[in-house]
This record gives sequence, C-alpha cells and structure tokens, in this order.
Amino acid sequence: MDVMLFIIFFVTCGAAGSTGAAFPPGEWYKTLNKPDWTPPDWVFPVAWSSIYLLISFAGARVAMMNDSGTALAFWAMQAGFSTLWTPIFFGLRRIKGALFVMAPLWVAVLACTITHMQLDLWAGLAFVPYLIWVSVAAALNFTVWRMNPNVSPLDLSKL
Repeated sequence: MDVMLFIIFFVTCGAAGSTGAAFPPGEWYKTLNKPDWTPPDWVFPVAWSSIYLLISFAGARVAMMNDSGTALAFWAMQAGFSTLWTPIFFGLRRIKGALFVMAPLWVAVLACTITHMQLDLWAGLAFVPYLIWVSVAAALNFTVWRMNPNVSPLDLSKL
C-alpha cells in the first residue's frame, strides 16, 4: 500500500466528513421522534472515523492495481453521495429527500465492497463495516421520516 495514496483517500474522506461540522444535528434533530435503536451520539464520530480509515486503506490498496477503474469509480461515487447526504438531512432538514441520496449511497457502498473484494480481499473486507453502517443509517433515515410526518423542511426564504 502506498502511503501517499492512503493520505489522498483519507483527505478526501475528511472533506466529505467536514459536512458534519458544517451541518451539525443540533436542536432540530434532538426534537425529532427517533426509534429506540438509534445509536447514541458518541457512536457517530467513532463509527465515521473508523470507516474513513478503513475505506482509505481499501482505496489505497487497489488504486494502483490493474483493472481497478470500476472500484475507484464506485469509491468516488460513495464519497460524493456521502458528502451530499448530511447537508440535505441536517442542513435543509429534508428527511424524505435524504432518502433519495441514501439509496445510491447504499448501492455505491455495496458496489465498493464487491469490486474491492474482487481485487483484494482485505480491501473488500475494509468496506464491510461501512456497508453495515450505511444500512443502519438508511433504516434510521427511513424510520425517522416515518415517525415525523409533519416535520417541515428548512424554509430557505427566511434565511
């Protein structure tokens, strides 16, 4: 594994993760009805830090391999949709709209798991925790939407 490639992938993850600082959950999220199985707040930064390390490792392992183009394209796709989800859910407060980002994000993470696994066992296994996490996040997003049918999106005209 090339250390410089790892750093590039990790910086990319940091850029994606910065939307969490730009659009924190805040008081609005605390007021939402959430299922009993919602992870406690401290789990989110631990999970994301671990996932970012693992998928940076995975990307760096396959980046220089022959025929890694598809795997890297899915890596980029998951980074893009991951970056987009937070501003839509927390920033715009569009709970249902975030589901339309979550669906291709889940597909991209599944595709990363498969395509990385085809190239390198360890790279593929590194995506498994992310696939589990994004599955939980998708279920949580869907359940929060169902439990809060009258929550309005952020009114942008008042900004």
